[in-house]
Amino acid sequence: MNGSGEDAEQVPRPKRTDARRNKETLLDAAAAVFVMSGVEAPVRDIAAKAGVGMGTIYRHFPTRADLIIAVYRHQVEACAEAGPALLATSATPYAALEQWIDLFVDFLVTKHGLASVLQSDNAGFETLHSYFLDRLVPVCTRLLDAAAASGEIRSDLEAYALMRGVGNLCIGADSDPRYDARPLVGLLVAGLRRTH
Repeated sequence: MNGSGEDAEQVPRPKRTDARRNKETLLDAAAAVFVMSGVEAPVRDIAAKAGVGMGTIYRHFPTRADLIIAVYRHQVEACAEAGPALLATSATPYAALEQWIDLFVDFLVTKHGLASVLQSDNAGFETLHSYFLDRLVPVCTRLLDAAAASGEIRSDLEAYALMRGVGNLCIGADSDPRYDARPLVGLLVAGLRRTH
């Protein structure tokens, strides 16, 4: 009796895991299509990229705004989760910080169109922007603290200021094919290093 109860409890879990994975695949596909074609891209293009029917997208995200917000949150989460993973796997905390800043630049540059669409709903945008800061500033702080503790960078750096600086360097990179923010961001990050 006890064994079958455990089996019954375990059956739904793979479905939830599969549903979450399917939703993540859908959000990754939507993000990729948004990067290539903008946020007004046809839903059929997103469905084709994700390998699902259009009904699946509408079931999860009844409106385009719902989908855009979900993509934005999904990308923030991916960036947030990358910080601790990079700290655990990189050769040094500074190397983890460099890699995370690269991901952050990807996020800033590839979310083009998302912010402008979201800003049309100011209250909703403010909520999302707060979410962005609440999730990413602590991750950047942790990376900066680890690199400072290892003696690789100065210890007087604030995550918010660094993220703001990187963000400012990325402005326009999504709409000007001649401008690549990465070399300047690389110089900024290299400038964080301690000089002995």
